Amino acid sequence: MTSPAARTALDLTDGLPVPDLEDFYRDLHRHPELSLEEHRTAGKLAGRLKEAGFETAEGIGGTGVAGVLRNGDGPTVLLRADLDALPVKEETGLPYASEADGVMHACGHDLHVTWLAGAAGALAAGRETWNGTLLVVGQPAEETGQGAARMVADGLYERFGRPDVLLGQHAAPGPAGLYPHAPGLIMSASTDVDIVVHGRGGHGSRPESTVDPVVTAAYLVTRLQTVVSRELAAREAAVLTVGRIEAGTRHNIIPSEARIELNLRTQSAEVRERMLAAIRRIAQGECLAAGCPREPEITLGNTFPETVNDVGTDTSVAAVHREVFGAAAVFDPGPAMGSEDFPQLALGSIPYSYWFVTTTPAEVWEQAPGASFPEKFSAVPSNHSPRFAPDLSTVAPGVRTLVSGALAFLSVA
Repeated sequence: MTSPAARTALDLTDGLPVPDLEDFYRDLHRHPELSLEEHRTAGKLAGRLKEAGFETAEGIGGTGVAGVLRNGDGPTVLLRADLDALPVKEETGLPYASEADGVMHACGHDLHVTWLAGAAGALAAGRETWNGTLLVVGQPAEETGQGAARMVADGLYERFGRPDVLLGQHAAPGPAGLYPHAPGLIMSASTDVDIVVHGRGGHGSRPESTVDPVVTAAYLVTRLQTVVSRELAAREAAVLTVGRIEAGTRHNIIPSEARIELNLRTQSAEVRERMLAAIRRIAQGECLAAGCPREPEITLGNTFPETVNDVGTDTSVAAVHREVFGAAAVFDPGPAMGSEDFPQLALGSIPYSYWFVTTTPAEVWEQAPGASFPEKFSAVPSNHSPRFAPDLSTVAPGVRTLVSGALAFLSVA
């Protein structure tokens, strides 16, 4: 037996304008924009929402877009997509590759916007089949963890109403056609940490008259690798990545400072605090051992919360996805180490469901080395890779996931 939500979703997405949506996606991919610079992308989405009959506003939280379609009594459902690209030089070789030097949609947000535009259009065209309010949000600056909070602070809910449920999805590596769900923790928290090591600069020929911050930074980077391997229990999932080291200006100049930028991924507040305490202890200890003239500066940067699906909400969405796509296509992958600012739209109390849509082209997956799923998963281009290129065959299914998810909560007529 198929539920009314699943039947209606299949009906509303049966005649999707797939060629038009694919062209829309290619255009977005050619013109990526960095966080809080998504003016063109926001304008493109806003245009689609206006054409579909949504009351639309731009510039929310900087470059955010929101559209609302009030369609009688019923729940308010929010569908969200993120708009921003990454400072990555594209290496896909696609005919519609990025035309912006050093900027690329390497995380699939162009596909997210396409899915959102398609779902908004389908639900608007079939508004006689459901009752309630549909709130569609194009959010800026997900990559920097700023966008969701900025839109809320700028009065998103005061202007359009507080939703009863939030729904979102993300393109992910894996053979196209899977829709992973996790009832509970699905994505980890993220914390950026900046460290400045202070030394005493001088001529490269006289290191004895200096305190070399480069050497200290090198020791620090090496020692930081023991935080996860030696200070956390094996059952406690965490990642510490040093993403950048910067020091000096010339070959023969010992600089006066070195900068280290690192990122933590954690799945509990307690582990996060222990890791931060360890980073502070190690940084201070290495600088003391080196005789640095000052203690290191340690600053916390962008942070993302844990993404924890409401169990009831996610169970409902996963159930309708099983009806629409087949039971084998929906499974629980366990929590990922990636992070999202989507939970900031929930204000700590609005239930939400967030899931993945796998997008690796079949031929890429088949040609990837390895025989098992984990081996191939590790080998194919992933999010943030300069070779990340989602399969266009996922355009229609990604619209269908949002439409069916929304109809699981809207009052189906």
